[in-house]
Amino acid sequence: MPTAVPAPPAGPLTLVDWRDRVAALYAEVRADPDPVSGHATWRAGRAELFATHPDSPVRDQPELREAGLSYWAYDPALRFDVALEPVTAGEEPDERPVDTGDDGGTTLVRVGRVSLDGLGTLDVWRLHQYGGGLFVPLRDGTSGRPGEDGASSYGGGRYLLDTAKGAHHGLGDGRLVLDLNFAYHPSCRYDPRWRCPLAPPGNTLTARVEAGERY
Repeated sequence: MPTAVPAPPAGPLTLVDWRDRVAALYAEVRADPDPVSGHATWRAGRAELFATHPDSPVRDQPELREAGLSYWAYDPALRFDVALEPVTAGEEPDERPVDTGDDGGTTLVRVGRVSLDGLGTLDVWRLHQYGGGLFVPLRDGTSGRPGEDGASSYGGGRYLLDTAKGAHHGLGDGRLVLDLNFAYHPSCRYDPRWRCPLAPPGNTLTARVEAGERY
């Protein structure tokens, strides 16, 4: 865990730098053939950003910047290479407007779903106005519900994919890599000034996904 330093002031270019560094971090993770090693790289990179970057969502919470983020241990059974399945014939197209605060807003457009063996299905969304990226949030049995060890995750859910920010683990030929060990909390979990799209009903799993970022 890097030592937290006083966060320099945010400015017109710092958010660009944040997003560039996030995209570069995910590119480094994708280039690693060992998902466990890539996960360690991801955790270290996020720790550095959260502790030192001016656009860190915990920039005004020194106790969180110093303590860092918590994660469940990596579970290789929770990494999936899945096909993007079309929406069931006869279903109405699904669009959801989302207020994103100072960014104005966007619309989630459902483009398909993926099946995770033994867990269920998750809808895959396209962010209509916001760079056109794919977006997969997750709400599961840990969301706002502590387990036997007291660990839980944010009640509004976590994110798995946000390709507009470069946050993904591989995609192409109609398939996606979904690694639930990389589930992370949206910025609004830490700072109410952020407004984040939360997981719709089609992105809810009943099982406890004890992987990724946790409380």
